Amino acid sequence: MAGQRVILHSDLNSFYASVEMMLAPKLRGKAVAVCGSCEERHGIVLAKSELAKKAGVKTGMVNWEAKRRCPNLIIVPPQFEQYLKYSRLTREIYQRYTDLIEPFGIDECWLDVTGSQGLLGTGEQMAQHIRESVRSELGLTVSIGVSFNKIFAKLGSDLRKPDAVTVIDRDNYRQVVWNLPANQLLYVGRSTERKLAEQGIRTIGDIVNAGAEVMQRLLGKNGGLLWVYACGLDESRVVTDDLRPPVKSVSHGITCRDDLVNNEEVWMVLLELSQDIGHKLRLYELYACGVQLAVKDKLLSYRQYQAPLDVPSQSPMEIAVKAQNLFAKNYGWQNRVRALTVRVINLLPSNWPQQMNVFDDQIKRQQRQRLEQTVDELRSRFGNRAIYNAVLLRELKMAEHVICNFSYDITSLH
Repeated sequence: MAGQRVILHSDLNSFYASVEMMLAPKLRGKAVAVCGSCEERHGIVLAKSELAKKAGVKTGMVNWEAKRRCPNLIIVPPQFEQYLKYSRLTREIYQRYTDLIEPFGIDECWLDVTGSQGLLGTGEQMAQHIRESVRSELGLTVSIGVSFNKIFAKLGSDLRKPDAVTVIDRDNYRQVVWNLPANQLLYVGRSTERKLAEQGIRTIGDIVNAGAEVMQRLLGKNGGLLWVYACGLDESRVVTDDLRPPVKSVSHGITCRDDLVNNEEVWMVLLELSQDIGHKLRLYELYACGVQLAVKDKLLSYRQYQAPLDVPSQSPMEIAVKAQNLFAKNYGWQNRVRALTVRVINLLPSNWPQQMNVFDDQIKRQQRQRLEQTVDELRSRFGNRAIYNAVLLRELKMAEHVICNFSYDITSLH
């Protein structure tokens, strides 16, 4: 593949489940599924091991159905901080080969290694080295596709799993790609697959043969793009973190174990949700200028409210107070509350000039910031329950395993 672009797509195999088996060796060689708890209304499969997959366990399947398909299935709760940690460690291995890395979820990345060939070998050789390094250093496995564009590299990583390298080059892509089902092409989902099948388009080669005009007539602009992808004409670049648009929001939401029945219970959940939001804002050096609150009641009716903060803030308490004010002002308690999501919006970099509020006590604000920073460091070091507000000593109707999210994929920030 000398003289042309060389793109790798690396996909960590059964990532969540693999991390759990690496951390707990007694799980190795067994059918494992990472699941939320039925009691906490999160009873679905988030990830599964290869053995569980072979037994018929699927992502998104409810726990009881997974156990019925695989009676010896071992269900473990998710450890999202560990998954982020190993995602970051894997990224550090990729950085030995290129700085042109584009995350595609927590467990997948594209790498442009075109400029590394003279020093580090061919694309296939680099892919093999990465695969071996991930396995020996982290105890995880990756499948890697090697190609001349991102679409075929992604397709290659999906073709052979686990722990494999697949090369799709200009000499073999017609033989390798065009006989595959259409749904193996990136961005062909169930709805698109169904529309294509209605027209007799069932393989990637059928997309090519249909032509750009037919595809565009069937699916609009996206149809034309799919034809470009199927023909191997994708020229999209690997978009590195520094070229990504800024993060627009950070959110934390939860479906509660039991419905919330009064303002006090709502306040406790909002305060707990805001802790991780404040942590992420400090971690990525951002300030929030506004707060959104989303409320879902027991009838699954959804409402959303928002308001600006008085001053840009990273403070969990200020975020929680604003969310509580929004709730008290707007929610009439016609029904109990099933789920809450706190989102901070209009984010600014921490080094952005800020207008000071003459009515705000800056000394107290700085003292509170130092206190919250210390609390954040203790929680990061010893766990979220190492130190927390006294009000949260009461029964908290929250699931134990929840994760803070960005409006752009969280992995794009590492």
